[in-house]
Amino acid sequence: MPAYAQWRVMDIKSNIHMRAVHTVSPTICWVGGSKGTILKTTNGGKTWATYKVPGADSLDFRDVHAINKNTLVAMSAGESEKGQAKIYRTEDGGESWNLVYQTTQNGVFLDGIDFWDKNKGICLGDPIDGKLFILTTEDGGKSWAELPIEKRPVAEPGEACFAASGTSIITFGKSNVYIGTGGSKMARVFRSEDFGQSWKVSATPLPAGPTSGIFGLRFWSNKNGIAVGGDYKKTTDSTLNVLLTKDGGVTWTLSKMTVPAGLKECVALYQKTDAIWTGETQLRADDYALVATGPSGSSYSIDRGKSWRFLGKEGFHAVSFAGNVGYGVGASGLIGKVEKLSFKKRKRKLVFVDE
Repeated sequence: MPAYAQWRVMDIKSNIHMRAVHTVSPTICWVGGSKGTILKTTNGGKTWATYKVPGADSLDFRDVHAINKNTLVAMSAGESEKGQAKIYRTEDGGESWNLVYQTTQNGVFLDGIDFWDKNKGICLGDPIDGKLFILTTEDGGKSWAELPIEKRPVAEPGEACFAASGTSIITFGKSNVYIGTGGSKMARVFRSEDFGQSWKVSATPLPAGPTSGIFGLRFWSNKNGIAVGGDYKKTTDSTLNVLLTKDGGVTWTLSKMTVPAGLKECVALYQKTDAIWTGETQLRADDYALVATGPSGSSYSIDRGKSWRFLGKEGFHAVSFAGNVGYGVGASGLIGKVEKLSFKKRKRKLVFVDE
């Protein structure tokens, strides 16, 4: 199999498990992990600073969101009854931390967070009393409010979300937000255009079950998006694991399987340049690629998810890009960096691009 790109794996001299990563710029990246651990590089991965959040030794940070190089919001996943549903925030680069949200409400299990801008953000949790648990913030994560129960999305029996990569909930543009689910018979996608205040839901053709469904989402325009998933008990299973939408998440179609096959927990957007993109205009088709990661390995697509190329066998749970530089994280201290993907067309193969 030809090599088109390659991960550079780093030795961070740690064995913590990591499922949360946010690349702020090509040189600055934050990582969340087990045992209350946060990592940060400010020099492109040459060195990593390790921060232990006080009182969080038993917590597993499954999602992080950087407001800037000094301000980070970190969310822990786990049973609220055991004090594991918490959100922390730092404003001084990780030197000190504030506990900004906690609950012992029965059944709360936080899955992911995301922000539209430096002030407005949203946090997702598994269903409580048949409705997805939603938190919102309007002050950059300093305080969080529970969405009134009458406004929360209604879940089907058994339906839930996966806290595998922090991307089962994603924001896009000025006010859109999307949630991917599993747990029930078929995976579904919830969508909101008003900061999560009201919701609609669409069924997808991706099968789901207690350990399977959608694990990660990504949009690159108001209409075009992708969802990836699979089964975390069958991480190398060769069944279709990619969904595409062309109408803003209203309808979804199955696409070709990633290479290698198997569970994909996260999909990220690679751009040829590190120019800041505001979400107001659609990216040109030759300016970006999609990168999907999971326990069986990673792959990338240069044709909007229609076909996939092998990227590496490393089992990254999550990946985040700033322009053309991305960092992937996984179990037992696994961190990798990728800087260049090949956009060269394969020989002797016709390529059709939908306009």
